Amino acid sequence: MDKQILALAVPALGALVAEPIFVLVDSAVVGHLGTAELAGLSLASTVLLTLVGLCVFLAYATTAAVARRIGAGHRREALQSGIDGMWLALGLGLVLAATLWIGGGWAIGAMGGTGEVAEHALVYLRWSGLGLPGMLVVLASTGVLRGLQDTRTPLYVAAGGATFNAVLNVVLVYGVGLGIAGSGIGTAVAQLTMGAVLGVVVVRGARREGASLRPAAGGIWSNARAGAPLFVRTLSLRLAILLTVFVATGLGEVTLAGYQVVASVWGLAAFALDALAIAAQALVGHGLGAGDRSHVRSVLRRTLQWGVGAGASLGLVMAVGGWWFALFFTSDPDVRTAVALGMAVCGLLLPMAGWVFVLDGVLIGAGDGRYLAWAGMVTFVVYVPFALAVRALAPDGAAGLAWLWAAFAGVFMAARALTTGLRARSDRWMVTGA
Repeated sequence: MDKQILALAVPALGALVAEPIFVLVDSAVVGHLGTAELAGLSLASTVLLTLVGLCVFLAYATTAAVARRIGAGHRREALQSGIDGMWLALGLGLVLAATLWIGGGWAIGAMGGTGEVAEHALVYLRWSGLGLPGMLVVLASTGVLRGLQDTRTPLYVAAGGATFNAVLNVVLVYGVGLGIAGSGIGTAVAQLTMGAVLGVVVVRGARREGASLRPAAGGIWSNARAGAPLFVRTLSLRLAILLTVFVATGLGEVTLAGYQVVASVWGLAAFALDALAIAAQALVGHGLGAGDRSHVRSVLRRTLQWGVGAGASLGLVMAVGGWWFALFFTSDPDVRTAVALGMAVCGLLLPMAGWVFVLDGVLIGAGDGRYLAWAGMVTFVVYVPFALAVRALAPDGAAGLAWLWAAFAGVFMAARALTTGLRARSDRWMVTGA
């Protein structure tokens, strides 16, 4: 069991952390341009990560569908479903890129951005947004490969893309002198390149199995309908993140800049833990497709143990190393203090996050999207009053950032742990067959 989990989870980590690594690199490069630039990046990257996060159903729904069909012995149908999902991803990416270029200013304003911070945010948002078609194709094609239990190929592509992005950022921002615009352009080019490479890999596999490469309206609609509950589930998560950024913005520039750094590291740790959830998705989907419910229960128990243990290990690194992490992102002593305190809070609460992410992955792999959609909205409603209380009562600076992360990583994650844990204890999500 451990070998199966790690064989899928370790390579899956590369694809999962692609977008957080992009933001982490961008934060490190842009952070040395100034506090206003870093705060602007925080607003813009929140919008971008929200859009990419809302479209994560392109990966998750495809993984579950492909894994079930593979478990039932229907390989050609599995790849056909994946091709339809990639067409859906490309169309959505083009629409979102155009929307951000035209309406990016409104989005930044709605997040509370003003003055110089808003100007930098809009520049980054427009240029980086051009990479959305590539990033969404990365999600869809990665979902296909995960369903086929191939997590190595996305790992190699993600590693190459992250390296390419880092080089482009340094060259365009400092070498060419484009400033924050260069960071956005470098990220977009890297994402489009990754989408093209993974798309070719899936297309070649589909050709070998005799699947059609043409866009089929019925197949695209089927993918969209299957992903709708997961879209709602992800919407609840992104609303919580947007609310958190709204609170950070209201607590001042230092808090917002500090939030950007802590959120970047939290995102990296969260996606690392989510690699275990990806393994659970593939194994649960395959097991239910083959009708093996006892194996699915074993996967649930063991991946939960891995999730909590990995969360504790990563949490220790965050809690102890917060001050040293801050040195890489900013020279402002107030921001460094806020980052160190915020990371200490996150580190203490990360084991619970590991439990939540694994349970989420198990239920996604089982196709239990409707329950996750309902539970997600309930947890968001629970979180709202706590977040607003922080905005109204907490001080700015380091103390405010600590209270904000206590609300998000504590209250919000605890609500998610309760709702997913209760569901996992029942058998209603264990539906077998293709």
